[in-house]
Amino acid sequence: MIHKTIEQIAHMINIENDVAKWGEQSITGVSIDSRQAAGGRLFVPFAGENTDGHKYVRQAIESGAGAALWQKDVPGAPDDLPVLVVEDTLLALQQLAKSYRDSLDIKVIGITGSNGKTTVKDMTAAVFAQKYRVQKTEGNYNNHIGLPLTMLSLTEETEVAILEMGMSSRGEIELLSKLASPDAAVITNIGESHLQDLGSREAIADAKLEITAGLKEDGTLFYLGDEPLLAEKINEVTTFQLKTFGVGSTNDLYPISVQQLESGSIFKVNQAPGVQFELPVLGQHNVTNALAAIAAAHLFHVPLELAAAGLRKVELTKMRMEWVEGKNGVKMINDAYNASPTSVKAAIALVSDLPSEAKKIVVLGDMLELGLDEELFHYQTGQAINPDKIDYVFTYGALGQFIASGAKGSFGADRVFSFQDKEELTESLHQILQGNELILFKASRGMKLEEVVESLIL
Repeated sequence: MIHKTIEQIAHMINIENDVAKWGEQSITGVSIDSRQAAGGRLFVPFAGENTDGHKYVRQAIESGAGAALWQKDVPGAPDDLPVLVVEDTLLALQQLAKSYRDSLDIKVIGITGSNGKTTVKDMTAAVFAQKYRVQKTEGNYNNHIGLPLTMLSLTEETEVAILEMGMSSRGEIELLSKLASPDAAVITNIGESHLQDLGSREAIADAKLEITAGLKEDGTLFYLGDEPLLAEKINEVTTFQLKTFGVGSTNDLYPISVQQLESGSIFKVNQAPGVQFELPVLGQHNVTNALAAIAAAHLFHVPLELAAAGLRKVELTKMRMEWVEGKNGVKMINDAYNASPTSVKAAIALVSDLPSEAKKIVVLGDMLELGLDEELFHYQTGQAINPDKIDYVFTYGALGQFIASGAKGSFGADRVFSFQDKEELTESLHQILQGNELILFKASRGMKLEEVVESLIL
């Protein structure tokens, strides 16, 4: 993590007060939580709607913080403490992260996309780690605050940083890309997430392509070649090196064979037909995610044999195709971190095609942020479920009932159950289970379907 004196930091950001008397004091790391600022960290307070972090500056420093920023329009800046007065604490945090990143001898891989970006981040880190010292975005630190904190946590020994870039509105990925200055960038796909804010998939594609804003001139953009919308728009964008991955044989990297197992996938790729990749993660869509990681690593001279070794050991962030053992031999796939029509259909297809004699159940909750057509998206998702491959459909939430309505047309009412109350859902699910079933849980994070999963764990 960043280790600088206050004098050095004063040269990395624009400050508006004299800190000469504190100049030799060391700063190690950065925190936006005063309770975690001990150990010489730089505390960065924000003036929020409900509370103002500036109230905790003195407490943070007295508890071991090395210094603190202070926004100049907040009155009462203490002159007896190592405080750096700045125009805006958020902008100063971002400026510090950018300056620190530029000082490091490091390669940065930026990753974005509607679905799969966290999975691709985890896979890419696992593959690169076979050759390099790697750090990656932890948790959901992928926004305008989280990304700078991730960058400031990088050590000087790190050789490759795998940085996830999320968004809530247009312009955010452009900002993140300019801060991180990636040497390579990956766009996993274009889905339906953020339709509520952006209005169309075309607008979502434009937003994801903002990742090229900070891409180095000699950088490479990897993107899903199976997505015509991306291919069309990328032709309008740049002179960057372009590489595609995907299922189709027109891509630069594509699978030539895929075998789905209950424990994961085995596949081979066109660029190394003699190398077998074993992925301990379920789903055809995760084979595609793995291709993105393989392609990026290959550019940076990670041999495909080493890439295969890395993928065998990959561990995904919780609640992303997480395999969970339940009571009475019940097996569960917890994929309840996020959801869109594309990712839900992919997860259902996975369960449908798994070689299992067990009864198969899907528990689906609301998919959020889909905009004006959200009810139609949920209804069509229900329609797409194959009654010959799935035994029961359970839904949860106000929008989940439209999934149920769509499914009833082919399943009949006796195999589809819809709930607005999570406890009622859990009780009904317990009643129908006889043992050894396979259950998929999939919903947007706000639905907290993991609470139902926990009730079924041994």
